[in-house]
Amino acid sequence: MNTANTKSKLGTRTNLSEEATRDISAALSALLADVFALYLKTKNFHWHMSGPHFRDYHLLLDEHGDQIFAMTDPMAERARKIGGNTLRSIGQIAKLQRIPDNDAEYVDPQDMLAELADDNLKLSAEMRAVHDVCDEYGDVATASLLENWLDETERRTWFLFEITRKSNR
Repeated sequence: MNTANTKSKLGTRTNLSEEATRDISAALSALLADVFALYLKTKNFHWHMSGPHFRDYHLLLDEHGDQIFAMTDPMAERARKIGGNTLRSIGQIAKLQRIPDNDAEYVDPQDMLAELADDNLKLSAEMRAVHDVCDEYGDVATASLLENWLDETERRTWFLFEITRKSNR
């Protein structure tokens, strides 16, 4: 199979430069890997939640999981809309993700929430970095999507932080 021919078949018309398409779609793919990693960790903790606040935390993490998963398709499609490629496999996610997995058999509920707060904070930093790439190339559409996702991510971080905050009393 001719790789150049295949690549041109996947190309999408855009007025962004080749470099912009390459850099933005690569940044989006790495971010998408982080989003999938955070989604699975959030669902892992949702499934394995226990303790006196089980119902509240279980429902909160289910809501957070839905919000996180809702970013995946628009993020991948944005990379394709600008003429780039996106993730193709779980193996690629594993190579690109910066949000670490947690395979522990048991994690204390407060530790789960604190870890997710830290991970959401890291995700917001990665979103800002991708936004900077978009700004560099004048890609306002991708930047606009990132701004909305960043606001949602900061809200999750805030909720998780407040739940895990130690009382001042």
